[in-house]
Amino acid sequence: MAQRGFQGWAAIAELALAEDIGTGDVTTLATVPAEARARATVLAKAEGVVSGLDAAAWVFRRVDPAVAFVPRMTDGDRIAPGDAIAEVSGAARSLLTAERVALNLLQRLSGVATVTARHVQAVAGTGARVVDTRKTTPGLRVLEKAAVRHGGGANHRVGLADGVLIKDNHLAAIGGNDRITRAIRQARAVAPHTLKIEVEVTTLDEAAEAVAAGADVILLDNMDIPTLRRAVALVAGRAILEASGGITLATVRAVSETGVDLISVGALTHSAPALDLSLEFDIGG
Repeated sequence: MAQRGFQGWAAIAELALAEDIGTGDVTTLATVPAEARARATVLAKAEGVVSGLDAAAWVFRRVDPAVAFVPRMTDGDRIAPGDAIAEVSGAARSLLTAERVALNLLQRLSGVATVTARHVQAVAGTGARVVDTRKTTPGLRVLEKAAVRHGGGANHRVGLADGVLIKDNHLAAIGGNDRITRAIRQARAVAPHTLKIEVEVTTLDEAAEAVAAGADVILLDNMDIPTLRRAVALVAGRAILEASGGITLATVRAVSETGVDLISVGALTHSAPALDLSLEFDIGG
C-alpha cells in the first residue's frame, strides 16, 4: 500500500477512534477490571468475501500495541456464516474499546468485496472486466479500492493525477462543435506519455469523433444495450471501450455481452451494504 494512501486512511481511522472514544470508554472503564484479559473471535454472520483485515488489526493495535490480532482468513477469501475470520487477545478493556471501529472498517470493506464478487461472477466468461470509480468514502479510497480487488474486480484511476478522463463537464467547459477532438489533442500534447487518454461520450457520433481523434479509451455513458453493440462494432478494437452509467447487478451481464472491455460500477463502493460480522468474546481467554 502506498505510503500516501496509508496516511490517508490511517488519519480517518484515528478520527473514527477519537469520535467513538471521546474522553474515554466510560462503560468499559467503570465495569471491566484493568487486569482482565480476554480473547475474542471475529465471526461471519453472512456469506461474502472478506477484506480489511490489516485495517482492523491496525485499529486494535492503535488502541493497545500489546493486542494480538491473528487472521484466520486472508483478504479475498470467501466466507460463510459461522466462519472464524480472526482472533484477538489482550487486555479486555482494549478489545472492548477498539471493537466498534475495527468492525466498522472490516464490515464496510468486506461489503465492498462481496458486492464486487457478485458483479464479477455475473460477467464470467464474457471477457469484460468490472472496475470501480472514484465514488468512494472520503479518506478510505485506498482501502475500498483494495476491497474491489479482493472481490475480483479491477481498479480505475485512484485519483485525478492517475489518468486523463475527459468527462461531460470538461467538454461543456471547453465548448464548440469539435470539443472532443480538441480536448483529446490538447491532452495528448500536455499529459505524460505514460497516461492513457479517456473521453466520455453519450452518442455514436461522439464515439466516432473520439476514435478518429485517437482516444485510447472511450467511456460509453448511459447507452442502452443496442447502442452499446453498435458502438463496439463502430470502434472495432481501435480503442478500449468502457460502459458506465447506472449499471446494476441485474443488468451487468447484458452489458458485458455487448463486447465492451470494461464496465465501471459506482455501486461497488457508494452503495455496498456492510457485511454482517460480529466479535464474540471469551472473557478470561
